[in-house]
Amino acid sequence: MKKKQKKNLPVKAKSTELITVHQEKENPLDITKKLHHLKNRTEVRKHLPEILGRVLARIWIDTDFKEDFANDPQKTLEFNGVYLPEDMSIEFQKPNSDRPRIVVYEQRPKSKFKLRVLYLQLVMMAGR
Repeated sequence: MKKKQKKNLPVKAKSTELITVHQEKENPLDITKKLHHLKNRTEVRKHLPEILGRVLARIWIDTDFKEDFANDPQKTLEFNGVYLPEDMSIEFQKPNSDRPRIVVYEQRPKSKFKLRVLYLQLVMMAGR
C-alpha cells in the first residue's frame, strides 16, 4: 500500500512589519526652517520681518532666549541660522517692557550715519 504524501501548498506570509516613515517634527520654537544668509537690503526686507516676528513671539514665552537675544541679538540670530549682511546691525530696544522692539540698521563703511531698514515691535491690541 502506498502512503499518501501530503503536498504543502505555498502560503503567502502575512507581513506583520509596519513601515514607518521617520519625519522630523517641526519645533514651534524654531525661528526659521532653513539657513538664511541674507546678502542685501532687499533680501533683509523680504525675509527678516517673518523671522523677527517669530523672534518676538519666542521672546514672549522663552525667558532664556529673551536674555540671549537682549545680550547679543546678532549672535543669537546667527546661532539660529540667520546671517545679516556685514553692513547691517540689529538692536533690541525696550527688552524689559511689554512692547519690545527690534530694529535693523544699515551702516556704510566709514560712516557714522545709520539708516533704519526696518523694525518690528510687539503690540497687543484688544477690541470689542
